[in-house]
Amino acid sequence: MQLADLWTDAEAAVLGLPPWAAVLVILGGSLALAWLVRVGGDVVIRRLTRRIDGDVDDAVFSTLHPPLYVSVLIGGVYLAGAVVWDFTTFGYPVRSGTLSILVVLWAWTLTRLGRRVATAASDEVSFDRKILPIFQNVWTAIVLGASTFVLLTLWSVDVTPLLASAGIVGIVVGFAAKDTIANFFGSIALYADGTYAVGDFVVLDSGERGRVEDISIRSTVIRTRDDMLVTVPNSVLNSALIVNESTPGRDRRVRVPVGVAYDSDLEHVESVLKEVAAAEGLIEERPKPRVRYRSFSDSAVDVELLGWIDDPVLRGRVTHRLVKAVHAAFREEGIEIPFPQRELTVVGGAPDGTADAGLDGTRDGHVDAATD
Repeated sequence: MQLADLWTDAEAAVLGLPPWAAVLVILGGSLALAWLVRVGGDVVIRRLTRRIDGDVDDAVFSTLHPPLYVSVLIGGVYLAGAVVWDFTTFGYPVRSGTLSILVVLWAWTLTRLGRRVATAASDEVSFDRKILPIFQNVWTAIVLGASTFVLLTLWSVDVTPLLASAGIVGIVVGFAAKDTIANFFGSIALYADGTYAVGDFVVLDSGERGRVEDISIRSTVIRTRDDMLVTVPNSVLNSALIVNESTPGRDRRVRVPVGVAYDSDLEHVESVLKEVAAAEGLIEERPKPRVRYRSFSDSAVDVELLGWIDDPVLRGRVTHRLVKAVHAAFREEGIEIPFPQRELTVVGGAPDGTADAGLDGTRDGHVDAATD
């Protein structure tokens, strides 16, 4: 209540002055207030930007600062004009015109703010430069749409028919461009989730695997190991199973399965496999390569050689080299890699020594043994 009383007393005192004196007081007060806003804003901006890391906050404060004291000056000019001229007859257009100027000023400021923030954010590591234009365009559309609505309301334009027409147009456009809209929101969802970034090595549930070359509003481009570019719509990727082999780290484990004969010395086999992994330059020393026996199969003891590489792109090359090295080492050490063998003994053959069995091996004879 005290502030309201002070404002009422100040207003009565100003209106009690001669018109020319009231104009001088109002304009002088407006200039003084604008000066305080400018100087005080500079002090606040310097203190805040000194404590906050990054350039985004600098762009926000420096963009919003000038329109503040310009708005104060425009308000002072309007009040001074109200003292000199009688706005009772044409106050509506003057008031609407002044507010329209302020709306246009702040619409331009907010649009400029979006561009400056996008530019500042593009220098930050945590932002993707290809995604920022999407949010910049959306921000500009929202500001322009809201500003247009406010301007029409200020001039008493009925916006109900416009809103109805916009709703119908929106439905038509939505049906006509549903795929484009789905891709657009799919790109936003992929960015918000941090599914992948340019340069990551990904594997899709459809079987494609490769490095992400480009991410746009509509699609993602993947370069496969065959050096082919595959373009996948973002709406498809948003609902697909994606394995990102580049996160949280680029190190990946390579598995080389092999089988050894049952009469093999498993300790010796394990030692040979570790020596093969240690001799491979693309296998990392940490974590150390491992050998794990997995199961007993029909023909062999199944074992896996496990090693780590520093880039998932090297998986095919390292697997190729390890398979060759394991084969050569086993041959040198006399370790057998068994394969299925079947021996058939036919009973009751023909006099000439040929079998009188049918194609299934059971007519006039039978399978006597089946060994590996």
